[in-house]
Amino acid sequence: MIVGYGTSVPADRFRTAVAVYGVVQASGRILLMRRAGSGYHDGELSLPAGRIEGGEDVTSALTRELAEELTIAVDPAACRLGVVVHRAAESSTDHEYLDLFFIVPSWTGDPAIGEPTKCSELVWADPGQLPPDVIPYVQKALTALDAGQPLVLDGWTTTG
Repeated sequence: MIVGYGTSVPADRFRTAVAVYGVVQASGRILLMRRAGSGYHDGELSLPAGRIEGGEDVTSALTRELAEELTIAVDPAACRLGVVVHRAAESSTDHEYLDLFFIVPSWTGDPAIGEPTKCSELVWADPGQLPPDVIPYVQKALTALDAGQPLVLDGWTTTG
């Protein structure tokens, strides 16, 4: 049993993973990263991102990930939540995810590949004309962000 919020809950109670994504913007373009070496969507473009760690709030996770992956520093107060994606598990061994996409309008430092074993290329792209090899749920999130839609449901089958 896990104790929290004044009640005991079963240890096998459902949990979802939470990840943060940085939509780094400059001159009307966004910064994408080509994934490599992780076994997850290698060769495809994504945004700098990562799961939150225990005891870490989402903006702290965002600033940590941007520092690790792009070697830049950001002011968490300058970042704003743009879209939430609730993603179904991609496989039977995966988790459901809540993906939080934050707009990053300014930073300190020059973006560079901070983790060369996980990224092979940085690409500045027009958000209205994304390259065809952007990970599909990331593309959906960026399209929703551009349209001002705050929520994307990805991979869910609805009935009714």
